[in-house]
Amino acid sequence: MSSTAYKVDLRTMDALSAADLYALLKMRVDVFVVEQTCPYPELDGKDSAALHLRLIEGDALVASARLIEPQQSGDPVRIGRVVVSPDHRGRRLGDALMREAVSACDTTFPSVPIALSAQSHLRAFYTGFGFVVTSDEYLEDGILHVDMLRPASPRSTDIS
Repeated sequence: MSSTAYKVDLRTMDALSAADLYALLKMRVDVFVVEQTCPYPELDGKDSAALHLRLIEGDALVASARLIEPQQSGDPVRIGRVVVSPDHRGRRLGDALMREAVSACDTTFPSVPIALSAQSHLRAFYTGFGFVVTSDEYLEDGILHVDMLRPASPRSTDIS
């Protein structure tokens, strides 16, 4: 899929319209709670302080991820709530979403490592983006997960 097929949007929750926020939360609930039959507190209080990365085609939200800034110096930025709309799967949007999420983290939080909690069956997917497993498997909301970390991208030291 070419990068021109979708629009990348990165903004805070307050900058989302009510309709955009509804579409984002609905997609996450449809996938994480309903499809994965995993009743858990999707509305966890972290959205208001996060950046929301969305991939949009036309008027349709096709994928999204949440970026949570480091809480203190030395902490990683966290990518979470990585989701592709069920209606748009099979088009490598997950790859596009992760490329955009890593790029947004590197741009917004330069020289900061990136962490995520991955469903265990997706560890190879995230490894392809430079993440390494940093924990044993653990059960989170009834699904096996592992913690993963991507080292900080070095800042460019080119002198023009």
